[in-house]
Amino acid sequence: MAEVSLGYILNMSEGLDLEVSRHPLTMKCVANLIIAMERIKASISEPVLSTDFQDEHLLSIMLESIVEEQTVIERTAAPAQFSRTGELQCSITDSQKRDLILVQSSMELHAVMLQGGSDDRKVFLNMATYVHPTPIAEARPVALGIKDTNLYLSCHEDGDKPTLHLEEVTDKNSLLRVRADSEMVRFLFYKRDSGLNISTLMSARCPNWYISTAQDDQQVVEMCEESAHRYRTKILRVERGSVCGSAV
Repeated sequence: MAEVSLGYILNMSEGLDLEVSRHPLTMKCVANLIIAMERIKASISEPVLSTDFQDEHLLSIMLESIVEEQTVIERTAAPAQFSRTGELQCSITDSQKRDLILVQSSMELHAVMLQGGSDDRKVFLNMATYVHPTPIAEARPVALGIKDTNLYLSCHEDGDKPTLHLEEVTDKNSLLRVRADSEMVRFLFYKRDSGLNISTLMSARCPNWYISTAQDDQQVVEMCEESAHRYRTKILRVERGSVCGSAV
């Protein structure tokens, strides 16, 4: 390799020189260039002084020697998911000591002041607890199912107003792991304790909307914003019963 004033001349083969008009900026560039030229010289099978050797041949040799195939593998992160950790039984009463009952005809939960001897109408819940993908301080995801049924509380967005529903879940294994970007998130609520046996239950699908009871007796249990004039779940009392698995 002879240095000239304009740059470098690479002696590739008899009768064929390659001139580099500018100095490579780094030693890495120099090394890459030398390796590429060695590959070109090794791949030349046709005499370069032959009348059959054209510019196209040289270009093809250079491209085949310098251009290398590069495989790019895209790796996407696994979707975040809520993983179930356990289940406990509980019942819920509001600050007026009203219990929840199931109204079969409308498939709704109502808050009712039960009289003596009517405790059999009281709804008990199976509260499944979950590990949050990115834990929130003092809040834990839960799913609420009515004991001895396949009915679960869920929150839907009907227009601009989230609504509370009772849905039948025949495959309860579908709630063992819930992807954060799936429709199954409608069954999850964030339980935040604000005092002894006092908790809020906020929808995981519709942030800042809470399970609540009306001021009047025998009214449907609904979702409401924190500013609404209802008994929000922050004053609902969760009475813990028998525990299955890990407790909250």
